[in-house]
Amino acid sequence: MTAKQTIEAGKAILGIEFGSTRIKAVLIDENNKPIAQGSHEWENQLVDGLWTYSTEAIWYGLQDCYAELRKDVRSQYDCEIESLAAIGFSAMMHGYMAFNEKKEILVPFRTWRNTNTGKAAAELSKLFNYNIPLRWSISHLYEAILDNEEHVPSIKYLTTLAGYVHWQVTGSFVLGVGDASGMIPVDPATKTYDATMVKKFDELIASRGFSWKLLDILPKSLSAGENAGFLTPEGALRLDVSGHLKAGIPVCPPEGDAGTGMAATNAVKQRTGNVSAGTSSFSMIVLEKPLSKPYEMIDMVTTPDGSLVAMVHCNNCTSDINAWVGLFKEYQQLLGVPVDMNEVYGKLFNKALEGDADCGGLMAYNYVSGEPVTGLADGRPLFVRSANDKFNLANFMRAHLYGAIGVLKLGNDILLKEENVKVDRLTGHGGYFKTKGVGQRMLAAALNSPISVMETAGEGGAWGIALLAGYMVNNPNKLSLADYLEEVVFAGNTGVSVTPTPEDVAGFNAYIENYKRGLAIEQCAVNNKK
Repeated sequence: MTAKQTIEAGKAILGIEFGSTRIKAVLIDENNKPIAQGSHEWENQLVDGLWTYSTEAIWYGLQDCYAELRKDVRSQYDCEIESLAAIGFSAMMHGYMAFNEKKEILVPFRTWRNTNTGKAAAELSKLFNYNIPLRWSISHLYEAILDNEEHVPSIKYLTTLAGYVHWQVTGSFVLGVGDASGMIPVDPATKTYDATMVKKFDELIASRGFSWKLLDILPKSLSAGENAGFLTPEGALRLDVSGHLKAGIPVCPPEGDAGTGMAATNAVKQRTGNVSAGTSSFSMIVLEKPLSKPYEMIDMVTTPDGSLVAMVHCNNCTSDINAWVGLFKEYQQLLGVPVDMNEVYGKLFNKALEGDADCGGLMAYNYVSGEPVTGLADGRPLFVRSANDKFNLANFMRAHLYGAIGVLKLGNDILLKEENVKVDRLTGHGGYFKTKGVGQRMLAAALNSPISVMETAGEGGAWGIALLAGYMVNNPNKLSLADYLEEVVFAGNTGVSVTPTPEDVAGFNAYIENYKRGLAIEQCAVNNKK
């Protein structure tokens, strides 16, 4: 079939992901190739000290994104999307969306970026003997309990952003197991919430006298390939306000951006991993066995089919780079030079390759928000240099590219050096890798490991959730998810690999030692915030 025939026959598959700065829709054909896309830019808001997106912004963003997809389909193929083979929804993992019995949201959506849950996360980590990150839903819930927030007794439903959108358009209150593992730990044997930890939590809050227990309010956990409901007539209209899209389309389990990143990079098999680097960054390595002990820097989640994954999650990555590039753009406009942002990014990123391997002593801290891995509850973006450092454009850009993955380096050193985790293939994706070969080379130096990037890396999580939707409906041989991705989607393609040079590795190691010493400067800036 041509792409037009695929769309007209209702055989195309739609994936939509809510990222931190962009909602993206990707339409794929029966061979898993993208054939159309749409997007919507958005930004989180700091409201009453907490990062949030309003429900109005969620639905307007989804509808605008889908409208842009329809526009792309009409422009390319002169046809309309009437039906689809399957749909998948994905979003930023974790966070807190609590609803009452009337399905009304009780407090504004609290995103992964919030770091106000320190006391709750510490107590739960001790109780479970398991690292419970600040951004996990259970941390937000328990912090709300500790803070005696008045909405807590009224909770009937607790979910993530992906789970919320899926629930509203299908009526099914479920989550993919990967996203579920970012609410409270999942037992890989049962592929649902860890029963022992659930019991401990219920006992912990029993004296509060709530009418609910934890499992009463959590979504059902589903593995990749399971049917998670169908698009309702109301859901179809909420997605496509033009009314062309028909109800009844099967929808796969909603997943977090970590799970879709694993799917998009063919990294759900043991000894594979991926690094997603955009507004935030995280690495995911699928483990052969559990780690020897809990680490505060490392989160344990699962693949979309329930295998154990070690995750290093960093709240900050490219936002500060983007801010500096915006400054260069202003200067270019001041000179009256036409601006092509792809060209600006490309030239500046490539200029970094000319810099000293240790950035000439320059350092950058990209902390737009707090960074739990390094113990910073709040953030202040900083550029740091001494009078004798080699201050030039190449070193400046290289320092910011290094700084964007500095925290990621610290977390992965535990896995690769202390725990001796074995990895056969690490694949990068996200905006950090958009300029060919540059971010890839920097990450290879940071982790002292070959890094692969695929041509499809730019498609990101929206493509990843579309693949998971395809796995649900186009898998007649009942292959495992790992085999389906390996044999059907990627067909052996592992991308282009870059191996680190000894000079780059030594340079990054020198940079990171300076970086660690300089964290005191960042802490001082936070302590003395305006």
